[in-house]
This record gives sequence, structure tokens and C-alpha cells, in this order.
Amino acid sequence: MPRRRQRHMPGSGSDGTEDSDSSAEREQTNSSESDGNLNKRQRLTRASTRRSQSSQDASDLKRAADHDESPPLTPTGNAPSSESELDISSPNASHDESQAKDQANRDSDKDLSHRPKRRRCHETYNFNMKCPTPGCNSLGHLTGKHERHFAVSGCPLYHNLSADECKVKAISREKQEEETKGQEENNSRHATRHQTPTSKQSKYKEQVAEMRKGRNSGLQKEQKEKHMEHRQTHSNTREPLLENITSEYDLELFRKAQARASEDLQEKLRIQGQITEGSNMIKTILFGRYELDTWYHSPYPEEYARLGRLYVCEFCLKYMKSQTILRRHMAKCVWKHPPGDEVYRKGGISVFEVDGKKNKIYCQNLCLLAKLFLDHKTLYYDVEPFLFYVMTEADNTGCHLVGYFSKEKNSFLNYNVSCILTMPQYMRQGFGKMLIDFSYLLSKVEEKVGSPERPLSDLGLISYRSYWKEVLLRYMYNFQGKEISIKEISQETAVNPVDIVSTLQSLQMLKYWKGKHLVLKRQDLIDEWRAKEIKRGNSNKTIDPSSLKWTPPKGT
Repeated sequence: MPRRRQRHMPGSGSDGTEDSDSSAEREQTNSSESDGNLNKRQRLTRASTRRSQSSQDASDLKRAADHDESPPLTPTGNAPSSESELDISSPNASHDESQAKDQANRDSDKDLSHRPKRRRCHETYNFNMKCPTPGCNSLGHLTGKHERHFAVSGCPLYHNLSADECKVKAISREKQEEETKGQEENNSRHATRHQTPTSKQSKYKEQVAEMRKGRNSGLQKEQKEKHMEHRQTHSNTREPLLENITSEYDLELFRKAQARASEDLQEKLRIQGQITEGSNMIKTILFGRYELDTWYHSPYPEEYARLGRLYVCEFCLKYMKSQTILRRHMAKCVWKHPPGDEVYRKGGISVFEVDGKKNKIYCQNLCLLAKLFLDHKTLYYDVEPFLFYVMTEADNTGCHLVGYFSKEKNSFLNYNVSCILTMPQYMRQGFGKMLIDFSYLLSKVEEKVGSPERPLSDLGLISYRSYWKEVLLRYMYNFQGKEISIKEISQETAVNPVDIVSTLQSLQMLKYWKGKHLVLKRQDLIDEWRAKEIKRGNSNKTIDPSSLKWTPPKGT
């Protein structure tokens, strides 16, 4: 009796049981339907066989004539290969299924139409993982198949080899493996356990025995001294010298085993999502509309860091493991701007003052995010003594993070910036200079002279030098007197005198003459700066002091 398929009937319950009154009738109906379907499948199989045979012998005109009798095309445009690909249950079911598929496609297109196009920021990034072997530059691999390594097991230097030597050995190993495979294919595969060795195998066995004769001979005096010197020089940071300890044949077998183990470890890390550029390294983050490549290591929890890809909410900065979790979070997240007080707004640019003590989680997440793009940052979790000034750009979906800078609540050295960052997707657009200008605007309101905390990152140093140069040239352009002092410049611009002197020296505007330091007014530099200002016009990327609504915080 043919096997009957189970169907969920309209009268069945949620647990798969049916009503007792109609069960017998449905059983008869199902058995008849199954018999009919089986006969129909057999007829269809024989018909398709006859059509395939006739299509091979018929001419082009015959193929065209029989085209209407060919099986229907699949959604990919190809005819199904067997009757199993055809839906022969009922025409109504196939029609309903096609309608459902069309409706699902239309719904998916409708859902994706409102999403903004995701852009990818390609920036030069630097993995913060290095080989632990002293003096190693992480180039090459013991297997000879990879360009870089980050573990001792794959370090050529640790194994007293060079990257080129590893590549040569890899080529020779591949040739030997190909020769071995060819010999195995030529030999018979039946009853190999009871066969006598071939002449080649006997000859190879004699060669191995000959090579192994001298392996028990001890090291000579010069060789012992060389081994001891190597051990004293490198201690446990290098593998001991293995030459002349055993035969060349056994040493080569040991090298092959090491390369095999290193390759297996490499493949295991790749399967787990930890590529060869280092474990626990977040390589990309999905942040709003952008997919950002990271530059440095950030101490996210290990269960998140080992994923290699992180999903971050652009409003509350919560980090998640998958896009599904992010999508569910975005449907429930009520944040559309950073927490804290909005102290500045002009156009679409706003700055929020966030207290690290009141909004601890947000500030910690902000620091972890910033560490992905900063090399010298060391503050992650101790955020309570700091104030964070977060700059955003607003649109109809919310206030998007542009950058931020942090500032100590009580700084004994009058640092007005502890850490500063512009997000990679907003770099080279003038936002970094706006953040710096805003930090000095707060120092002016406080009636203090400020300076950024050292050390500055490479990009931060470039941005600050450019800002100090622009401030000094603007001051020189507007200055009408004959005598100028660095103290007056510092009081008016809130820039530290040390920073002013270093900038004047780099511009060659400071000279020592007759026991005095003189400030030279270089008109060529001032004219060049003025021409750039005119060409730039009235840019929106400037801070307007009248738009600041802020009073210095009292105490902590």
C-alpha cells in the first residue's frame, strides 16, 4: 500500500488530531488521492522519458513543434530534472503558492525600499596584534602559505628559519605530496596489507636506513658550543637548534609535523571567525548606515570581541552580536540623541554635555567605541571624573554621532581636553576643528587658559597644529598695534603660551635678537591664510559663541 502523506486539515486541532466524525471519510479520500497521485507520477515519468528520447532524434523543426509539450520552467528559467521538482498535488495549491511567493517578494522589496543605502568607509587600519617573539615583524608563516602570522606556532623566526626558507620548503613538500599521490594511484588498492613491498619501496627503505645511521653520533665540540650560545642568547624565546641532533630525514619529518599543526591551528581560528591577523580583534562594526573598518584593538568583552564583527546602536551605543538583535533593539530603542543637556545648537549641529557619573554606561560604551580608532587611549571604565561633550548632526531620524571630546571636571594642569575623536565617516569635513574650537570656547567662558592632554594621537596632533596656526594668523590679521606679547595672545585666544610658542617656531615667526624674543609678522603667510578664508566663504562648519547656552559646572 503506498505511503500516505500527512496533511494539516482545516478540521484538525493544534496537536494534529482530527474530529472523530469525519476521520474515516478523510482517510478514504487521502488513500484515493495518494493512489491517483502515484499513477499520475508514473505516467508523467514515462511521458518525460519519451519526450527526452524523441528530442534527441528529432530535427530543429520537430523540437519547435514539441516545445508546447515540454515541462514547465522553474523560477530560475530551467526545466526540472525529474518529476520530484514538479508540483503535481493540485493546480489550486500551486497557484496559491505562486501568489504567496509573489506577495512575499513584493513585501520584501517594499520593506527594503525605505532603507538608506549603506556606505562602507574604507580607511587605512592597523591591527594591534603582533607576534610575541622578540624581534619578529609578524611577516611570513611556517607553512609558507600565509603572508603574516601572530602566534609562536607559525613564527619562522622562532623556528630559526626565514620566511623565504619556509616558502621553499612548502614548494618542496607540495611536490613530494604530488609524487606520493601518483604512486598510490598506480598501485593496486586491493589486499595491500598482504602484498610484498615493491622494488621502489624497498629501495626507499634502504635509503632511509642509510640516512638514519649517523643519528646516534654525539655533537662535536664546536656544535655543542654553538647550541649553548644559542640557548644563552635567546633562552625560551627561540626554538633550540635541531641540526646535527638527528638525521636530516627525521628532522624533515618533524618540520612537516610542525607545519601541519600550525596549518590546522590556522584553519581552526579561521572557522571560529578569528582570522590570522590576531584573535579577539574586532575588524568591522556596523554603525547606523555605515560599516566601519576598525584601526586598533578595544577591550570589549571577550564573547563580543572574538566575533570579529560588532553591531552598535548609533544612539545609545549598546553593542550586540548579530544584526537580528540590532534590528530588534532598534525597534524598541527610544533614544534619538545622547543623554545629558544640550548646551549648543546651530542649524543641524548640536553638542550635548554628558556627565560620566550620571550616565556611566553610555560613557563607557562611548570610550570603548573610541578606542577602536585611537591608539593612545587608556580610559575605558573609570568615567565618573569626566564630562563628555558629544557633537551630533540631526536629521529626521535623530541626532547622529559626529565626534566627542572628554574633559576632567577638576584638572590641576588646566587641560581642556582629555580625549578627542571624530568618527571616521565624518573626517576631513571640518568637524574636528569644530570640536577643538568648542573646547577653547568653554575655556574662554571659564576664563581659563587650556591645552589638550598629552600624548596626542597622530591625527589629533595634525588637527591641533592646524587649529593653532589658524588662530594665530587670524589674530595677526586683526592686530593693529605695534607691540605684541604672547601673554596677550594667550588671554584672548585661551591657548596655552607653550602651544603658542611652538606654533610660532614652526611658522618661523619667532626670532631671538639682542637678548629678546621678537614675534615677526609674516605678511605672506597672513595673505595666504586670508585667500583660503575668502575661498572657503561662509562655511557652516564654525562655532558660533552666541549659540552656546552653558555655565561652568560647580564642583563635581
